[in-house]
Amino acid sequence: MSWAGFKKNVNRATTQVMVKTGRVEQTHDRSYEVEERRYRVMENAATRLQKESKGYLDSLRAMTASQMRIAETIDAFYGDAGANDGVSRSYKQAVEDLDAETIKALDGPFRSTVLDPINRFCAYFPDINECIKKRNHKLLDYDRVRAQVKRLAEKPDKDVTKLPRTEKEAEMLKAAYEQLNEQLFNDLPQLIELRVPYLDPSFEALVKIQLRFCAEAYSRMAQVQQYLDPDTRDQYANGNLDARVEQVLQEIRELSIAGTV
Repeated sequence: MSWAGFKKNVNRATTQVMVKTGRVEQTHDRSYEVEERRYRVMENAATRLQKESKGYLDSLRAMTASQMRIAETIDAFYGDAGANDGVSRSYKQAVEDLDAETIKALDGPFRSTVLDPINRFCAYFPDINECIKKRNHKLLDYDRVRAQVKRLAEKPDKDVTKLPRTEKEAEMLKAAYEQLNEQLFNDLPQLIELRVPYLDPSFEALVKIQLRFCAEAYSRMAQVQQYLDPDTRDQYANGNLDARVEQVLQEIRELSIAGTV
């Protein structure tokens, strides 16, 4: 940082303290402040959407990876019994297909239609925030010099040229501040309104991708049902499976090697 930049930062920090203590009157543009608050709400929501969208894709991968581990464990648990009736092998194959085909097929479309557009939208925020920061710096500079003009008018300096110079500096700073303030005041509402038409296609794609994943997952799991014991399927459909499970647990409790379960 240059010496001039360092001095500006010091002056702005000092002005902020003086504003808080009431020694410098702060300029307010209520209309602009409303638009900046609206922008901050949108920025936070979009940033959260970016994070959660990436988390959704990561969660799908994590879920199928967990299903793979469960399928491998169940297959090992059933052993030859599972090989005979085909249920554990069928479940394992269904999970492998879901991971190998469905998830990998959805990865590219999800990135191109959901993640990438959201990332591009959020990529504008640093430039906008820098413009807001610059506007706030110009405002601090203007308030500081405006306070100097007021003091010089109330208590003239020995140098009679100091007040006109300070007034001219205040006019230049005011013009610079008002230019940035007007630009942001006009542009921020447009950006906020554009969020809906911009994100609508991504939202539609997200719904369709979720629908496809759920439909294919259901279809693959439904194929496993044919390997289940028909009596078990009927008991599940009739809501009697809990009683069947409790019956088997009672038989286990009765075994002398089982102890208390």
